[in-house]
Amino acid sequence: VEDLGFDSIDGALFDLGVSSMQLDERERGFAYSYDAPLDMRMDQSQSLSAREIVNTWSEDDLTRILRDFGEEKWARQIARVICDRRKSTPIERTAQLVSIIDAAIPKKFRQGDGSHPARRTFQALRIAVNDELDPLEPAVRDLVDMLKPGGRIAIITFHSLEDRIVKNCFRDLADPCTCPKNMPVCVCGKKPVVKL
Repeated sequence: VEDLGFDSIDGALFDLGVSSMQLDERERGFAYSYDAPLDMRMDQSQSLSAREIVNTWSEDDLTRILRDFGEEKWARQIARVICDRRKSTPIERTAQLVSIIDAAIPKKFRQGDGSHPARRTFQALRIAVNDELDPLEPAVRDLVDMLKPGGRIAIITFHSLEDRIVKNCFRDLADPCTCPKNMPVCVCGKKPVVKL
């Protein structure tokens, strides 16, 4: 915005959806429904890919991203099987990863909610590869700083992780007071900068 010569804005809209044009390119490795190289990079010039994460990250780090970014309840088991399988053969294709996930999740739990058992793992890897969550809160705060009085910001989220970050950030900007709630008067001096 500053590069375009503006020092303030009347409003902003964030649409956090991913590009279906990129997701539809089979060779990019975003989908679990067909075999492709395990890539998942939105920006093909970056070095980190899903293949690197799956083949080099520790079991604890894999568990963390599957749990935190995929909300996968079988995160530890999936990470353990990934680490076990990669000892003998590098995991380079989406079909290999789907097979690992199938082996890690007990059969009776694989389709309990009707979705593909690999959905959460693939989401977690995509988010980790593309660093989709870390820039979100700073971007919202930067835009709020540029917003004219009476301006508006609207954000379209597509999953609970994004939704939680946005709501917590907005809530903090609307009520930044750090004083104990039972104090009759605010002494921290932090004032709201947005109204929800």
